Amino acid sequence: MLKKLEAIIFDLDGVITDTAEYHFLAWKKLGEELGIPFDREFNETLKGISRMDSLERILELGNRNNEFTTEQKLELAERKNKHYVELIKDITPANLLPGVEKFLQQIKQANLKISMASASKNALMVAEALGVKHYFDHIVNAATVTNSKPDPEVFLKAAAAINAKPENCIGIEDAAAGVNAIQSAGMFAVGIGDRNVLGHAHIVLKSTEELDLKSLCSEYVNN
Repeated sequence: MLKKLEAIIFDLDGVITDTAEYHFLAWKKLGEELGIPFDREFNETLKGISRMDSLERILELGNRNNEFTTEQKLELAERKNKHYVELIKDITPANLLPGVEKFLQQIKQANLKISMASASKNALMVAEALGVKHYFDHIVNAATVTNSKPDPEVFLKAAAAINAKPENCIGIEDAAAGVNAIQSAGMFAVGIGDRNVLGHAHIVLKSTEELDLKSLCSEYVNN
C-alpha cells in the first residue's frame, strides 16, 4: 500500500537554526561557576538531550552529582537558562540555516502539516525571533515532555498535536539521540550532518541546503 505523508516534524537546534554555540557558552559559564570546566568535545555529549539530563552529566563530570537537592538542581538549570536567554536575545531571521525557509514554504504549498519536537523550553521564543513561527501548526512545549530524546515521547506528542499518524511523518534531526527518537516513534528519519554519526537515519543530508520536499517524498515512499 502506498504510504501517505501527512507531516514533517522538525528539531530546532541544528535543523532550523544553530543555537548550539549559545547552549555551549551558557553551560560552560554555569560549569565555571560550579568549578567544573569542560570542553567542546564533552559538550557534544549534551547535544539533543534535555536541560536536566545535561545538568546531571555536567555534575557527574565534576563528581558533584550527589551534592545538590532536586530543588537546587532545578535552580542550577534555571540559571543556565538565564545565561542562554541572554545570549539569544540578538537572534534574527538572518540566523535561519540555509534553505530552511524555502523548505518550509514547499511543505505549506503541499498542504502538509508542520510540527516542532525540540528539547528546548525556549523553542517558541526562538521560532518567533527567527520569523518562522507562522509556518508551524504546533510547537511542543518541552516542559510537558517527561522523557528526553532518545525517547520518542516529544516526536509522538508533536504528531498527536496535529492529528498525524507517526508512520505518516518525516522527522528531521541533527543529533544521534534525535534520530533514535524519530525511529522509535515509527517515523521516517532524516539526519542533517555527519553520516558517521547519523548513519542509522533512513537518509542523511550534509546540510539543510539539501532539504527538498520532492526528493524527500520520493525517498519516503520508496523506503
